[in-house]
Order: sequence, then structure tokens, then C-alpha cells
Amino acid sequence: MKNLLSFLLLTVFFTMRSSSQLRLPAVLSSHMVLQQNDSVLLWGWANPGDKLFVTNSWDNKTDSALVSNGAKWRLKVKTPAAGGPYNIHFKQHEQKILLENVMIGEVWYCSGQSNMDWNYYLGVRNMQEELNLDKQNNIRFFFIPKSTSDHPQEDVRSQWAVCDSNNLKSFSAVAYFFAKKLQQELNVPVGLIQGSWGGTPAEVWTPAEKINNNVVLKGSYEKLDSFNWWPKTPGVAFNAMVAPVTNFSIAGAIWYQGEGNTAAPTTYGDLLTTMIDSWRNAWKKKFPFYFVQIAPFTYGKGFSAAIIREQQTKAAGHENTGMIVIPDLVDNVTDIHPRNKKDVGFRLGNMALALNYKKDSIVVQHPVYDRLQFSSDKAEIGFLFTGGSLHSLGATVTALEIAGADRVFYPAESKIDKNVLLVWSKMVKEPVAIRYGFSNDGIGNLFSVFGLPVIPFRTDDWPVE
Repeated sequence: MKNLLSFLLLTVFFTMRSSSQLRLPAVLSSHMVLQQNDSVLLWGWANPGDKLFVTNSWDNKTDSALVSNGAKWRLKVKTPAAGGPYNIHFKQHEQKILLENVMIGEVWYCSGQSNMDWNYYLGVRNMQEELNLDKQNNIRFFFIPKSTSDHPQEDVRSQWAVCDSNNLKSFSAVAYFFAKKLQQELNVPVGLIQGSWGGTPAEVWTPAEKINNNVVLKGSYEKLDSFNWWPKTPGVAFNAMVAPVTNFSIAGAIWYQGEGNTAAPTTYGDLLTTMIDSWRNAWKKKFPFYFVQIAPFTYGKGFSAAIIREQQTKAAGHENTGMIVIPDLVDNVTDIHPRNKKDVGFRLGNMALALNYKKDSIVVQHPVYDRLQFSSDKAEIGFLFTGGSLHSLGATVTALEIAGADRVFYPAESKIDKNVLLVWSKMVKEPVAIRYGFSNDGIGNLFSVFGLPVIPFRTDDWPVE
């Protein structure tokens, strides 16, 4: 009887081992893009205790990994310079998986709110002409569906797809135009991983412990309203939409978010840099992070959006981080979704090209307020990164205000003198403060010689609503 029981147990054991256990995460699929000139991680699940073999077609090398008693395996593979298509073959005994049409190039994670979500179906301009193009084999999409989790997840439901007129319709327009700019300038395949969700505050994209263990950030989080259409709980989008792909090597990340934090704007700079550092820690890489300053919009009374922009400007000084500004791309301040996503994506692409890929001929630094001095009834404001001089679109500089010691602001007159802006008003005899674009919906019209708009600013630190 004992021998029979042992025989049955062994039979069950080997039957279980012979069943198909070899599995890859969704982000490792045919049509994917792997980061070039890197040591990329491949991982998955298989029968425990045995070796798994991986053979790639770019150098025909076979690597192996021992599957743990938790049925997990991982190994690193060196990738060459950009190219393809290639195949990757996974094998454990009779179990096999073949990934085809794999490209080597540049991979970027793309996240944020609805302005990152916005696509052809939602009325983005310039998309019809993109749909008329032939299939773009060197741009690939990996779309992560909206989901949440209380704990970090290991996988998502998705697969890589080649950019064609059908797949492009539902993919982020900002991310697509970003990839198009990179692909055109670098002539390499570009892979995009989109994990975004309209309305979400940055807290949901940040590990929960980073919010809950920080008194200031937790206090701001508690001021946020709850809605039926997106989550509010810290970390839940990070767990379900970021964590599952942090083993996948990327070149960097782009981000378009901020509107969801206007209810508690004063800590947004610290929140954003905390999120950035958390992502870099999860990927174990200090990758570049480029983001979009939120656009002018009629949020109502107060200065919530102006403060968010001010906080974003602060966050742009974080290591290996950059910001683009887009007031000139807005033609309707009652629409929170500017329809021109092409130029937004191109500006992000130019920033990556200049800062990450060292294309020195591309200028991406927006003019920034540098100094202020007063002479009689006039203020003299100096700027950096103008390219030699400023210019305005129109006869007068818009969204420009001046105040005296009473802290009452009036529309200001101005004159441009190369890098300097002279500002005054008949209503202010002794000016002490200047604001430019510092409102929820004000659109400034000052630019560098390179056509980049001046970053909104204020010279005072007075309390605002």
C-alpha cells in the first residue's frame, strides 16, 4: 500500500511538471521594444527547480536561469545598438515560447491625467493626417488599462502593438508625437508604455508609504475631494499601473498632470519630486523625467492653478528633470484639454533630444525670471535663456501685473529692451512686485528668440488664496 501511494504521488508530481507552466509577463511579448545598449531584465514563471534557456537572434547567444522554488526566474541579457526585428526563444524542456518582431531602441513610460490620455477619439487636432500614414513599424505601443490595487502587482493585461491607424486612435496623442519626434531625429525604434488616468491626483501614482509617512503630504492629500471616475487613495495606481513594468528597462518618463491637485496646490512640488524619486527607486535607475506645466484654464476664483505652476517650476530644478510650458498652445481657456497635442509632444521630444540624447543644436530651455530692480516708478526685470532678447506676440505684453506696498495688482504697461522688461503703471507710483502669467487662466505672450514662451512667475511671496 505504501509503495502504491508513493507511486501515485510521483505520478501526480511528474504530471504537474509536464503541464505548461512557462509564462511571461505581458510586457514581454512579440512586437516589443527593448532598450538599446543595455543589460535588460527578462523574467517570468516556470516549473520550479529546473533550468530555463533563453536564446536571442541578435547574437544567437543562449542564457540560462534556474527557476526558484517560488516558480519564478529572471536573467539579464545584453542588447545591441538599435535595430531589428529579432526573435527571442524561451525553452524549458518541451515548453517553448517564441517572441517575434522584437525591436531594439528607446523605451519611455508615459503617464499623467486626461491630457496624457487624450487621443483621436477625443478630438485631438492633427491626428487625421497621422492616421493616413502607412503602418509605422518603428513606433510600438504598450497600453496599460486603468486599474488599481492595494499592493504592488507583478503583471498587467496588455500586449505590445505596432503603430497603425487602428492602434493609434486610442493611444495617447502627446506620447505618440513625442515618439515621432524621437524616431525622426534618432532614426531608431521607439517603444511607449502608457499608464495614465484622467482626473487622478499625483498621490495615486506615488507609493502609499511616501504619502502616509509624510505629515505635510498626507495633510494635502486629505484636502482632496473624492470622485466616482478616478481613485484618490495613495499608491493604488502605482501598484497596478507602474509597479508591474518596473523590471522593464526604460530610457525615461514623460508626465502630464497637475490639474487633479489644485485643491491642495502648495505642496505639489514636494509631492512631484517624491513621486519621481519613488519611480527611479523602483526602476533602480535615475532616468530623465520630463513633464508639462498645466495650461491656463478658468478654474474659478483664487490662484490654485497658478500655485501649481509655481510648484512645477520648483520641481523642474530636481535632478535630471525638465519642464515645458504651453500657454501659447491654448486657444480656449474654458477647455481644460487643449486640442493641440502635437506641439506638446514635439516640445517634450525636443527636451529629450537635447538633454538625454545630447542634440546640442536643439534649444529647449524656456526663458526664466532672473532679477528685479526698481528705478523711480518703473521695474526692471531681467531674464535668462532668452537667446539674446525677448519679443512679444502683439503690441503689448499680456498677463502682466504690477503692485505697490498695498499689494493691489493692476495691469501693467511694458517695454522690451533685449533681455530686460521695463514695467510700470500709472496706478502704482512706487512698485514693489511684478507678476507675469500668475493667474489660473492668464495667457502671457513673451518669448525667446527661439520661440519658447517665458515661464510664468511672480516676484513676491505674498499669501494668496
